[in-house]
This record gives sequence, C-alpha cells and structure tokens, in this order.
Amino acid sequence: MSVNQVGIVDKTGEIDVELIQETAAAINIQVTRDLSPIWNVQATVQYLPSPNKIPVGVWPVFLVAKLPPGEGGFHLDKKNQPYAEVIGTPDSNDWTIDASHEIVEMLVDPMGNRLQTSRAIEISGNGVADSTAEYDYLVEACDPCEANDYAYTINGIAVSDFITPHFYDPVAASGTNYSFGGNIKAPRQVLAGGYISFVDPATDDMEQILLLGPKPQLNNLGPATGSSLRGFVDGKTYHDVIKHRKHNDKLSTWCKEHRAQRATAAIARAASYKRLVKGAGSE
Repeated sequence: MSVNQVGIVDKTGEIDVELIQETAAAINIQVTRDLSPIWNVQATVQYLPSPNKIPVGVWPVFLVAKLPPGEGGFHLDKKNQPYAEVIGTPDSNDWTIDASHEIVEMLVDPMGNRLQTSRAIEISGNGVADSTAEYDYLVEACDPCEANDYAYTINGIAVSDFITPHFYDPVAASGTNYSFGGNIKAPRQVLAGGYISFVDPATDDMEQILLLGPKPQLNNLGPATGSSLRGFVDGKTYHDVIKHRKHNDKLSTWCKEHRAQRATAAIARAASYKRLVKGAGSE
C-alpha cells in the first residue's frame, strides 16, 4: 500500500514553531498508531517550514488567520488533490484539534465523496434514534464527536476523537468501539457539539442533524454542488460549528503543563548525553 504524506504549514507567521513541530509529530503518531489499524490507511505527517515550498506529493494543511464566509476547511486543488485550511490563532491551541480533525478526515476520505449506506436516523428527544428508512452517510470521521470535550492527548498535544467503521453498523453490540476514544456509545450517535451528514435517497438532498445547542436540529442543505460532498457540507456548516464551539480550559491547561514538563525532561536528557560524550572523549 502506498503511503500518503501530509504536511502542516503556517501561513499566519504567528504560531509558535516548536508547537507546530510538536503537533505534526503528535498527529503522525495518531495516524500511524491509532488511525491506520482501524481505517486501513498508511500515511505520515510532517512539519513544513515554509508555505512557499510545498514538496511534491505532500497534501498540505495550512494554518490561516481566517476562512471566508461559506468556505470550510476541506478543499481540492486544480488536480483534485486534497488540501485543508485550519484557523490558527496564537492565543489558543484549539487549532491542534482542528488540524487533527482535518488530517484524519482527509486520510479516511481523500476526495470527500465517500458514502456509507446504513439505517436512517431521526431526531428523538435530545438525541437521535434509528428510523425505518436508509440513508447514504457522508463518511466524515470526526464530525459526530468533534467537540473539544472529546479530544484526547498525545505528548501534550490535543487531537480529535474519530469514529470507527462500526459507527455504521445496523445495531449496537456490546464490547464494540464506535469511536476511538470510546465517547460514542452506539451506531450513528451524535455527541454534543457534533453533527452527521447524509443523503436521503427519497429526495436526493444533502441533509444533516446538528447538536450544537440543547436540542438537535435538522438542516436540509439541498442538492449538493461542486466536486466534493465534504467541501459542500463544510461550506454550509463550518462557521456555524465554530461559532458554537466551547473551549476546554481543563484540557488546554493540562496540555500546557504536560509540554512544559516534557521540555524540562528533554533538556535534562540532552545534558546527560553531553556528559557522556565529554567523558568518552577524555578516555
């Protein structure tokens, strides 16, 4: 199997370079250790030092100051190769979760058009429940569990939880993981702050159920346009999701303290090697 290459690059010039490097390394672990065995993808993630030099074959993820209205994070270039844009701000590290989100979804569905048929859902109380029909679900691996509260950490970097293929199983089964972090407890469940998108074959419209407030909301986005279903959905949804997103102070503080401790340990470890090298040179 060929190995896809993804690169994170800063276009704002304001994000701490060391943090970007650590984020690329953490998401690389997420992809190779967590995502690959579950979704059968092979990829590496690296830090790119300049937006003016994008190596051939690398799918870039650009950290940008803002996204225009009606534009989401996922894109296809003129050769229909995927790239992504993530809002990166120096005063918040929430962008590391967004970068993880975009990379995971890019690798699971590079063209943004992957559909999975499964039992239909409908709004029921404060959540969703299965109904009698079938929908074609857009495979967006992080959207149902994308809120910051469900992120997990790798070496002090917060990364996004993501669904497993069992998310589309017809019925729930005990001992089954529906998301990597175990936050989703049943097929097609949508967690607070997340959403799920699907095509209703009866109308051929793209629809979605969002849980951004206290109660779920059903949106009919109409017939999809453009070359990518995900690009179409992101353009209709991204800014509304960001507006309702809640910062996870506890997670952010923990990550900051963890990285500081790792940095202290790394300096001490480097010093120990210097002593060893110096001692060997005196023999």
